[in-house]
Amino acid sequence: MAIPETHPEHEEYWRAAAEGKLIIKHCESCGEYHHYPRVLCPFCKSEKTTWKEAKGTGTIYTYSVMRKGSPYVIAFVTLDEGPRMMTNIIDCDLDELHIDQRVKVAFMQSGNQNNPGPCVPCFTPSMTENS
Repeated sequence: MAIPETHPEHEEYWRAAAEGKLIIKHCESCGEYHHYPRVLCPFCKSEKTTWKEAKGTGTIYTYSVMRKGSPYVIAFVTLDEGPRMMTNIIDCDLDELHIDQRVKVAFMQSGNQNNPGPCVPCFTPSMTENS
């Protein structure tokens, strides 16, 4: 997995991922959650945003299976808190995936043994549709 570009203002996000936690931004002014993390709320432009731990569950909004070379799945997952995030679906049967399928967060080390990067939040199908 490629090493993502990291920025100092997202340090807390990557630190939480290393601990197996998915955190997202929450606006204290309008109450909306958002992802990709940014300083200003994209809904009301408030600077009163804080990190909150997400449940780590959601549903597949859309996905694409790449079968050339090593097969992989890129997807948009709608988190239970509301935001959509681009991610990979891992540890799954590629032919069993479907839109609105329940998924849960799973962290994957980016990079390789010689050049490890941060843990990246990916998703895997939930064992139950209610997770």
